Amino acid sequence: MSSKKKIVDARADGDGDITHVLFKGNSKYTSVERAIPMAERGEIANTHVVRPNDGRKDHLRTNADGRRANNLDDMAGDT
Repeated sequence: MSSKKKIVDARADGDGDITHVLFKGNSKYTSVERAIPMAERGEIANTHVVRPNDGRKDHLRTNADGRRANNLDDMAGDT
């Protein structure tokens, strides 16, 4: 069994940017600022950090697998 955390829900701000994620088994959401270092250390399943070159801030993204239900934007209700 994997010890990696699994994201099961997400929240976005008014601009559609993901601000918080909810890990399976947790009752409180975790900020993206806290989740990004966790993803960099490989502690979150099916997730990686995107570092844009155009001045936008780093953000989380789920790994492509052909399913929409586990995309953060879909979890946050943005699509």
